[in-house]
Amino acid sequence: MKLTKQKSVELLAPAGNWECLRAAVANGADAVYFGVDKYNARVRAKNFQMDELPDIMAYLHKYGVRGYVTFNILVFENELDEARVLIEACMDAGVDALIVQDMGIVQLIREISPDFPIHGSTQMTVTSPEAVEFLKPHDLSVVVLGRENNEKHIKKIAEKSNVPLEVFVHGALCVSYSGQCLTSEMWGGRSANRGECAQACRLPYDLEVDGEVKEMGDISYVLSPKDLAALEIVPELIEAGVYSFKIEGRLKSPEYVANVVSKYRKAIDEYFMDSGYSPSTEEIRELQQSFSRGFTYGFLKGTNNKELLDGTYPKSRGVYLGTVKKVLKDAILCEIEAPLKRGDGIVFDAGRPDQKEEGGRVYDLRKKGNKVDGEVSGGKIEIVLGRHDVNLTKVHIGDKIWKTSDQELNNRLRKTYEVEQAHHLFPLQVHVSGEVGQLLTSKWTDATNGNIVTVQSSKELEQAMKRPLTLQYLGEQFGRLGGTLFELDTIESDLNGEVIVPVKELNRIRREAVEQLLELRQQPRQYTKNAVDTNRSEVKQIEPITQPNLIPLCRSMEQIEAACKTDITWIYADFEFTTDYPQAVEKAHQYGKQIALATPRIHMPGENGILNGMLKSNPDAILVRSLGAVQYFTTKNLNIPLIGDFSLNIANHRAVDLFLERGLKRVTPSYDLNIQQVVDMLEVAQSDKIEMVIHQHLPMFHTEHCVYCTFLSEGTDYTNCGRPCEEHRVSLQDRIGMSHPVRVDIGCRNTVYNAIEQSGAEYITNFKELGVQNYRIEFLEESGEKVEEVINLYKEALEGKRDGTSVWRKLKATNQLGVTRGQLIN
Repeated sequence: MKLTKQKSVELLAPAGNWECLRAAVANGADAVYFGVDKYNARVRAKNFQMDELPDIMAYLHKYGVRGYVTFNILVFENELDEARVLIEACMDAGVDALIVQDMGIVQLIREISPDFPIHGSTQMTVTSPEAVEFLKPHDLSVVVLGRENNEKHIKKIAEKSNVPLEVFVHGALCVSYSGQCLTSEMWGGRSANRGECAQACRLPYDLEVDGEVKEMGDISYVLSPKDLAALEIVPELIEAGVYSFKIEGRLKSPEYVANVVSKYRKAIDEYFMDSGYSPSTEEIRELQQSFSRGFTYGFLKGTNNKELLDGTYPKSRGVYLGTVKKVLKDAILCEIEAPLKRGDGIVFDAGRPDQKEEGGRVYDLRKKGNKVDGEVSGGKIEIVLGRHDVNLTKVHIGDKIWKTSDQELNNRLRKTYEVEQAHHLFPLQVHVSGEVGQLLTSKWTDATNGNIVTVQSSKELEQAMKRPLTLQYLGEQFGRLGGTLFELDTIESDLNGEVIVPVKELNRIRREAVEQLLELRQQPRQYTKNAVDTNRSEVKQIEPITQPNLIPLCRSMEQIEAACKTDITWIYADFEFTTDYPQAVEKAHQYGKQIALATPRIHMPGENGILNGMLKSNPDAILVRSLGAVQYFTTKNLNIPLIGDFSLNIANHRAVDLFLERGLKRVTPSYDLNIQQVVDMLEVAQSDKIEMVIHQHLPMFHTEHCVYCTFLSEGTDYTNCGRPCEEHRVSLQDRIGMSHPVRVDIGCRNTVYNAIEQSGAEYITNFKELGVQNYRIEFLEESGEKVEEVINLYKEALEGKRDGTSVWRKLKATNQLGVTRGQLIN
């Protein structure tokens, strides 16, 4: 017996261009998502232009496929008007939904239209029932869960919410929580929250343990996950409550789209037919052939740090073939364990993926010197490549062999979409009526969407002398729908008496009905649309700031005590283990200081105990870092302030307003904003309720993948790892020798911090002039002495006793690695 609550699910495919769009439709996608212009999380994809939207949606709706536009980035203040134009263009074209990250854009869409569908992007970092509940007032149609949610989480969220849940089931995995990766922004001004991810997770790093580089053999890619492939667990995910199965890949080829969509279409359909489907070895190989860094369930079956990544290569490999046994004069003797034929592309893996690898197309296959025709499925085989393709002196015994391409497979996949075609036919229901002396009236119903057209004969019905319009005869004539998208499902007749009409009339009626139904399919859906001004109507009054507040964020008891010895009034505590919070609160109160406690950045099902434990510590405020935590604390009607942190991704005044209206006392802008974007926002936002972080080690990666467990333990997760994080300190050393600290939180999630501190001291004057009252400086591993020194330095700057350049120079002189302006200047 099926446990699922739903009768159907959605298969959602990516499309980076028209070919991919056609491939998705022809292979059975229920819906397609795609980007338009620059406002999406894949700016490197070709994407579509705004003026193409009507044609795209007409094409998709013709085949009964929904189209969602990705608007899954943060939107800056000076872009809000452009954003409004795109939103309205999507509504006019009949787009079925916008996939949105920015809460300010959610608010804008709802002002424009109360009924235009919004899907909450995975970039929102929605990972708990509380986070879904937070979005409820904004009437989202679908919520895309974080890739880190497992089956049990999904089931708990589904049980507590009526909002359909979307889950990624195939494609590249981000090692960092979506919406919480700042690495590209920090290192190159290419924000992942703006669709410009530079894939820093795919770079090699050395693991530094307690200050010493650990010997890791050929493992260098310690943050590069395998690719997600959940084909085998489709039934379990349906029964857990997944509504939409999302395939990643807007940068991928149309062959990839055709391949992956067709496989998941089959798995979903066979589940509902109760056929006990299980993918074959060949089907898995075909998926690997299109794109694969090795397959994993990701986190869907729970955290297994040992299975998440391979560590020896960061790029697609294809199908593993076998190993080199001997290098011959004109060929390579190999032991293979997967099919191989002439024309296939292969590469020899010597364990140095960062260097040029030998490989090419298979020219011939031999066994003991004799040519072999057709495909070889396994065993020892001599592989002959073109003499200009491979340097045999650089191929070694023991090298792994990968099959990187299969022309025959690609040709087969291309045939599915090269000619425009529907994946299946759509049923029509026909009803006819009339009598002698009247026109024949036929009512045609498109059963898929309920569209109805009525077509009458141009000639009156006559008394039949022979061959009257029987139900069978009408079915034969109206059922001639070859070459159309339709098939006749049912036909009913209310004809009075034995009547007849010329057969050419029946043919005309059929053609006209089909044309009209196709036209109705392609008409854009209508939405309510209100005129909205994206700018503030009232003139902002800025009060001069005479006594700004400086708030240090401390990550150790030594730092807390040092901060207490200065004359600041507020402290934030952000400890790896929230169980140490009571001690921090007690210490701050001993010195007469007020203290706010920081929540974890991620809130998962079953973790409300962590948040409740923070309240029991008796803090004076809470620094809130997730939508789930905002929802949890605001529903408790606390008498202490809630302060929104950078991880809420606030990038414009509309997002500021939304979070303040939802119960936060003040908010922190996203770290994706540079100085001009911050200024643009402060000029129109409630700047007295905005807190600026002006000193910190930027938190770059925030990930469920635990480096400590993976490389310092024999275990697979927190239950059996032995907690090496309590005994050791790990850093990741990059290619230029910078060591970036890796720290663990109460949920065993890792944060990789930038090695170099960044300072916004030079912009303090600008922020004060714009009405910013509260300023934060964050510490990581600094000693108590250093904490006091930096606090006093910034206090002097805020009080006007020294300028920002003086602070910058002092920090640069006293820090071994110097100091950077970070993303503010990007």
